[in-house]
Amino acid sequence: MAPAATRSSNGTATGSKRKAESPSGVSKSRKTEPEKGQKTLDETLNNEPPKDEVQKQVDMDREEAVDEMNPDEVSNEEQRSKDNAEPSSSDNAVQETEERADAVPSSIIEKGLIYFFFRPRVGVDDPKGVNDIARSHIVLRPLPKATELTKGTVPDQQRVRMIALPKKVLPNSPNDRFTVFVEKANVSVSDLRDALSHEDYSTQTAGQRHIQAANPAGEGVYAITSTGRETHLAYILTVPSHPSEVQSSLGLRTRDSFVISLKNPAHKGPSYANLPEAPEFSKEIMEAFAGRRWMPPKSPDIFEYANAQFLLIGHSHDDEANLEKATQVQPEDQKEGKETPLEEMEKLEEEDELRIESLKGDEREAIFADLGLSKKEFEGIKTEW
Repeated sequence: MAPAATRSSNGTATGSKRKAESPSGVSKSRKTEPEKGQKTLDETLNNEPPKDEVQKQVDMDREEAVDEMNPDEVSNEEQRSKDNAEPSSSDNAVQETEERADAVPSSIIEKGLIYFFFRPRVGVDDPKGVNDIARSHIVLRPLPKATELTKGTVPDQQRVRMIALPKKVLPNSPNDRFTVFVEKANVSVSDLRDALSHEDYSTQTAGQRHIQAANPAGEGVYAITSTGRETHLAYILTVPSHPSEVQSSLGLRTRDSFVISLKNPAHKGPSYANLPEAPEFSKEIMEAFAGRRWMPPKSPDIFEYANAQFLLIGHSHDDEANLEKATQVQPEDQKEGKETPLEEMEKLEEEDELRIESLKGDEREAIFADLGLSKKEFEGIKTEW
């Protein structure tokens, strides 16, 4: 039985082929190929140029188009090509395994990568402190629970959430109860870059104004955990490995956690705390409030809604104790022999550290490769004012 032909990646059948033999004594005519640059009969009759000349002209037109672009346009065009390109399996850092899925404790309702940004005030090119900041942002990139991070980049799953911090800093004590809101929900990495990039606009009184691009302040891993009565947002910082002046000013620590409490949009608060538009929560979320003004969310779905408001409530000044509060072991997970929430977070952070090292030698530049940020527009991770 003859072996079956296989198909190559481009769909062409390949495999064992037998050459046709000419009858005995009869010579088979050969089709002569035209010399390079010589027109074939069909091309002459159709008055078409040779194929090699057509391709040469196409290449020349493409080169001229690129030459006419300014550097920023070329950079944007290259970035769009990267955004649309499907990552190869060797570049995809997200690998899902059954072993990891079985080990993740039930108290972790979501895990992923977290980034911290701050944007200077209008007209401030070089901020010297928190007073020169207009707003800070937390960016969440959720990952499947079964994820094991390897070397490479994280593919764009268009589930990026950007959270705005009007207070500009993170809470650092139980007395700090800061309202934050989801500014962008389920957007692509490209949309995130647009939201964080610089902006120019004009006013009648001040004329042309310029807003600097947002500055990255850190990157790490996060977990949204439920300890029964409370829901927490916990993180471990990967970059920078040692927080400096800028990170401390923003309330960033090596590891920390906050209690999350979701606001019921049916209950209006002070006028200064209300957003122009309320989040369009699902019926299930609204019923879960049961008339309460605030509730601990039991699902990360709250981040799927733009304008969702919630409180970030701080803990003590003890980083380790704060993370322990958010990663308490649940009895059912202990019985099933699952990893503790803290063990899962620390494992994810170790994997992220190795992944970051594979992206760039300098950890401060790793975020550029991770989010595809332009070095011309975005500065490296700032550590000193």
